[in-house]
Amino acid sequence: MRESYLFTSESVSEGHPDKVCDRISDEIVDLIYREAAKTGIDPWTVRVACETLATTNRVVIAGEVRLPPSLMKKDKEGRDVINPSKFRSAARKAIRDIGYEQDGFNWRTVKVDVLLHSQSADIAQGVDSAADKQGHEGAGDQGIMFGYACRETPDLMPAPIYYSHRILQLLAAARKKGEGDAAKLGPDAKSQVTVRYENGKPACVDSIVLSTQHLDESWDSKKVRAVVEPYIREALGDLKISDDCKWYINPTGKFVIGGPDGDAGLTGRKIIVDTYGGAAPHGGGAFSGKDTTKVDRSAAYAARYLAKNVVAAGLADRCTIQIAYAIGIAQPLSIYVDLGGTGKGVTEEQVEAAIRKVIDLSPSGIRRHLDLNKPIYAKTAAYGHFGRKPGRDGSFAWEKVDLVKPLKEALKAA
Repeated sequence: MRESYLFTSESVSEGHPDKVCDRISDEIVDLIYREAAKTGIDPWTVRVACETLATTNRVVIAGEVRLPPSLMKKDKEGRDVINPSKFRSAARKAIRDIGYEQDGFNWRTVKVDVLLHSQSADIAQGVDSAADKQGHEGAGDQGIMFGYACRETPDLMPAPIYYSHRILQLLAAARKKGEGDAAKLGPDAKSQVTVRYENGKPACVDSIVLSTQHLDESWDSKKVRAVVEPYIREALGDLKISDDCKWYINPTGKFVIGGPDGDAGLTGRKIIVDTYGGAAPHGGGAFSGKDTTKVDRSAAYAARYLAKNVVAAGLADRCTIQIAYAIGIAQPLSIYVDLGGTGKGVTEEQVEAAIRKVIDLSPSGIRRHLDLNKPIYAKTAAYGHFGRKPGRDGSFAWEKVDLVKPLKEALKAA
């Protein structure tokens, strides 16, 4: 790693068109888990792969699912088909919570098409039949997943993405509370923070970019900056803003038409925003809309969990972990650890061996260890899946640091 450099990450708000779609897709995941629990269906049998598209006053929900009977109905021929009513309701509630009541995208009037259908039997057998042969369910797909942690922030996240998220979170909270002129901001926004590193550590903010929708058409860039600058400074906290910091607030001027009315959205297009802002590799698979047999989601959570615990245990200042899977095969094909030259008396090979001792990295092992078979995913859809506080409902369990002691004991016993 270079010692002195600039690094930039971006975030997008919950009202960004792609994030609206991520939120709806994850609301569908949560809906299916809730209905399974209510009707006594084993949550381990839930399967969801849901994609959402949003444009001017239109939402399309598509994908493959395995549903509890409460989400089904009989068609005219007496066949079981998907009942779209609860899915439409979930989408409208998400749009309302985000704050869209504009002419071009309104939770009351938006048309919601539900095009979900049953999961492919070929994919299902790769997961289900593997459990009979191996004692564990197989991975829902092939792929490589990455986890990362570093000592740059209290939540062991890279500073640029951490502060980019915080800016938008504070602005969204102020908008929803109706705080002064912040109440006139719209749901759609993007932020970008460039951090100057000195001696390998975040030293100051070199540039700040924020584009935010506003509902008052008379506002210009200068007015928007006056409204948002206090929240930006609060979000950056103790991180110094350099004396010659470059501010770009609504650099194109007016931003009134936003959200899916201004630009179509799709699930899964903000995967770098969802993870580490480009400070670490990404395997390529999106998270939202997927149940946790899909290792795109569950193994990425496990990789973050392990990397965070390695750093929290004082074994390194920085840790990148890659885990690879094959469809229908339970255990990972490989585990790779890179400590970036910051290891504290341990080697990467020793950490790799310790990881295998402290957690079962099969999809079922991950789901069991992190208790993932529950409706906890809608809140992950915006402001990152990592660097968040674990909730009492079991959300963000992958942010816990309860493997610190087991990792140290495994290394000691080696």
